[in-house]
Amino acid sequence: MSQSHQQPALAKCPGCEEPPAAGDLFCGVCGYDLSAVPARPEDRPTMAITVPPAAPAAGAAGAVRWPAAEETDSSDVPAPVVRPTDVPGTDSGGRPLTGPDAPDATPGRGAGSPAGPLPSGGPGAAAVRVRHDDRADPGGAEASGDFALAAPDPRAADHAAAPASGAKVCVACRSGRVDPDGYCENCGHAQPRERDHMEQELDAVAAVSDRGLRHHRNEDSFAVSSTALPDGSAAVVAIVCDGVSSASRPDEASATAASAANEALLESLPRGTHPQTAMHEAIVAASEAVNALAREPAGAREHDAHRHQNAPACTLVGAIAAGGLLIVGWVGDSRVYWVPEDRTQPTARLTEDDSWAAQMVAAGLMNEAEAYADERAHAITGWLGADAYELEPHTAAFKPDRPGLVVVCTDGLWNYAESGEEMAAAVPADAGDQPLRAARALVGHALDGGGHDNVTVALLPFAVRPQGAGSACDTA
Repeated sequence: MSQSHQQPALAKCPGCEEPPAAGDLFCGVCGYDLSAVPARPEDRPTMAITVPPAAPAAGAAGAVRWPAAEETDSSDVPAPVVRPTDVPGTDSGGRPLTGPDAPDATPGRGAGSPAGPLPSGGPGAAAVRVRHDDRADPGGAEASGDFALAAPDPRAADHAAAPASGAKVCVACRSGRVDPDGYCENCGHAQPRERDHMEQELDAVAAVSDRGLRHHRNEDSFAVSSTALPDGSAAVVAIVCDGVSSASRPDEASATAASAANEALLESLPRGTHPQTAMHEAIVAASEAVNALAREPAGAREHDAHRHQNAPACTLVGAIAAGGLLIVGWVGDSRVYWVPEDRTQPTARLTEDDSWAAQMVAAGLMNEAEAYADERAHAITGWLGADAYELEPHTAAFKPDRPGLVVVCTDGLWNYAESGEEMAAAVPADAGDQPLRAARALVGHALDGGGHDNVTVALLPFAVRPQGAGSACDTA
């Protein structure tokens, strides 16, 4: 019979570090095969980077007077970096940073000239050699074909080649140009996208949109504006759109719809078009603009029979405050809420969702609690897009009898404040006076609740003189 080679006694099991019993071939705790202990690897220690010992500075040095950095210009080009060689002093080895003995004192390069590559030879060069750790011979870099690597020299940053006026500058290194993909060409840092968080405030309306905490991009969009009616009174507009994530280019669809609807209202309201008619026409204009995104490009060689499938799509909801009327219009499941200034008065939701749950409730097949508990609840039945079954814009006109706040939002907000009472509780008390701050607070409410979706809200204060008791909103 063969005899197994006896391994030296182990103080600890290599698998669980428990001490094995004498004569054990397997660990009694984890079952590790103690007879198959791997051979100890060859010791190849990491080579340290050595520097000469620090020498005391000659004489008592006074306070260093750093030259003042130049201000950045209007294109946000960073000011030139002040290099250590620009001021008197010594380096970590006790050598002067300026003068003929300075490490950078190469012919033709003074203290104020751009720094070039560090010298590869001369005194002290061997002391700063850097090498790969997986080379057996610390001194054989040149013979082995290895390179002497060094950490990047921050003095060599070429700030003179900063982006021209109008070009985007990296938020991380402040010097590199940002490429079309959103990354810095100098340091590779991903740049924050403009639509990740958007805010806008006018005199009578404010809106905030945020990417949320779970989505990789913001597919919501909004437009707020104001214009004058023929009689000189003001008309205030708020449009909010939510891109359909299952469609292609939902972010482009929502931005296109919001812009088209807003432009249509700014064109029709000053001409004296009734606000409710103007809202209907604006939704139709937005639908046509989104449909155009899916059209076959000019010059295509062959017809694509499936070009409308998965076409860009979005929802739209809007509000107009004009002539004492509050006009709302919508397609999809984005909503408008009425929150009275006097919070003791009832609140109201002014829109009805184009959704599976709303259809079940309207048909009497489920109550609201059952419908919205179903996983199909938020499946929308109406939207803007080339693959929509039929465009059915909804509009309604109200004549509030007391001042209040109009909340125009996507489901990224109302998922965390669904009922009118919940929305009113989330709206800050001073929202009528500071709508932008209140809109930020509502976005924060959604983010604190989980931020599972993009969040967009527009707040439109509605000021009227109280006209006695009655409902918060009466349909005109």
